[in-house]
Amino acid sequence: MASDALPLMGFVAPSGSGKTTLLRAVIHLLAVRGVRVGYLKHAHHSFDLDVPGKDSFEIRAAGAAQTLLASRERWALQVENADKGVDPDLAQMIGRFEPDRLDLILVEGFKHARYDKIEVYRLASGKAPLYPADPDIIALATDDSPPQQPHPPLLPLRDPAAVVDFVLRHCGLMG
Repeated sequence: MASDALPLMGFVAPSGSGKTTLLRAVIHLLAVRGVRVGYLKHAHHSFDLDVPGKDSFEIRAAGAAQTLLASRERWALQVENADKGVDPDLAQMIGRFEPDRLDLILVEGFKHARYDKIEVYRLASGKAPLYPADPDIIALATDDSPPQQPHPPLLPLRDPAAVVDFVLRHCGLMG
């Protein structure tokens, strides 16, 4: 899966494996290189962008289907999911981005969707790797030996610059 206009790369792993830590470093390095990055995270639980007692929270809680928060710095649109209990569709979520303002979309999660992914693997997590059962995992970011052969190309987990280079090459953004 890919957006029509934007390259897409995912990062998948069990919770606590270091996906977000790696992505923070990768996104920072991409921004330093002038790459405009969109970020989509699959949350496995309910979340709010606002807090009880704030007007926008109370309006949404009163039944607003969409709540837009806007300021001089940023804006955020919070939309109530009509299909409560159903995971969001990756393609629909990607379609919410403004492609003219981005060069690349990085996704955290959506591990069951069909798109190119990098697995963050840590032996210490005690979890089985995902790559043997997922042909869309195109690289393994790890500092451990891969537990199963064959394995996808290895990326050093503690070297976000190497991960950035891989992403840019794979997505056709490295000049």
